[in-house]
Amino acid sequence: MGARGRPRGFDRAAALEKAMEVFWARGYAGASMAELTEAMGINPPSLYAAFGSKEELFKEAVGLYAATDDGCTLTMLEGDLSTRDSIAAMLMASARSCMRPDKPSGCFLMLGATNGGPDTDAAQAYLCDRRRDMAVRIRARLARGIADGELPPGLDLDRVTAYFATVIKGMSIEARDGADMETLAGVARSAMLGWDAITSTQA
Repeated sequence: MGARGRPRGFDRAAALEKAMEVFWARGYAGASMAELTEAMGINPPSLYAAFGSKEELFKEAVGLYAATDDGCTLTMLEGDLSTRDSIAAMLMASARSCMRPDKPSGCFLMLGATNGGPDTDAAQAYLCDRRRDMAVRIRARLARGIADGELPPGLDLDRVTAYFATVIKGMSIEARDGADMETLAGVARSAMLGWDAITSTQA
């Protein structure tokens, strides 16, 4: 028997993708239940039956985004590219992810819950954790660069990680403010021009 309130023929995956796009465009606080249910093609009882709550729906939407629309960004840190080329590829992938023509601009992980009242605290904390995970993976790639002899021992990994994470966050804001792909690609390239200085132990 299907969950109470769930319509016949309910496509949960399709509904979740629609919810993701609403949250991505409007943010957690700005996405009303009316907007969500209209986009998902269901009524409020069906939403609660399928996802439990707005907060749980948001978390699933974030997970879907990380696995699909933004999945290629951190994947660039894996594989056999050099550390420098991995970071450069990550920044370019992030730029492309922010500018998909069929999706809201910017990065959902950066913009999905940046402010609001107490009712948004859990959503903000959840996205903060996901952003920390991004930083952890960048740091791990830099640490591998030290182990491989590509980067100098004693490099301040936290400093370098914060720099590149901040570049990604900034590109997301620029995209939401109307920047085009050429502009974001230029930011990504410019960020890499200082690679030798950024990765120096003298910085």
